[in-house]
Amino acid sequence: MTYAIIGAGPVGATLARCFAAKDIPVLIANSRGPESLGELTAELGASVRAVTVEEAVEADTILVTVGAVAFKDVGAMRPNWSGKIVVDVTNGFMLSPEVQQAEYQGRLTSEVNADRVPGAKLVKAFNQLPVKILASPLPDDVGRRVVFVSSDHEDASATVAALAESLGFAAIEVGKIADGGRLIQARAPLVFQNLIKYPM
Repeated sequence: MTYAIIGAGPVGATLARCFAAKDIPVLIANSRGPESLGELTAELGASVRAVTVEEAVEADTILVTVGAVAFKDVGAMRPNWSGKIVVDVTNGFMLSPEVQQAEYQGRLTSEVNADRVPGAKLVKAFNQLPVKILASPLPDDVGRRVVFVSSDHEDASATVAALAESLGFAAIEVGKIADGGRLIQARAPLVFQNLIKYPM
């Protein structure tokens, strides 16, 4: 299984640090090119490698951490996403009602984003915590921060949940996008819930 992060802002960089902390290889890309990520990859070591977006979309599992509207630009990188798991880490908190209507027309953002990566198995995850909390892992003897995982594909949901566990989180699968996924969309009940799973 190969992993890539597209988007190297606060959320993308934080997830890259999570991969590096567990020595799990991951590619990272942004719209400015690999050379703009030299400082980050030097900090994180050999397990995090900067590549072009074109290279990143070849990975098996792709975490998309770009701005909400820019997700469609990532989707346009491939005409067919079959065989890929795409993790939608975007949130539309700051979008105006006009932009939300124009982009999503009343549908859930992840429902629209699933259409933008045809053939992929889209999973919603890693989006409900503020980035400062996401960036503050807990020692294992204290507990693990909960991340919620939602997908219309049970196998992809399980794969991303297992990845979250490998990264040091406690994953809770909340079902399909139309049901559980609705709970982790912008302004939904589970967004910003900083839950901790304590060790048994």
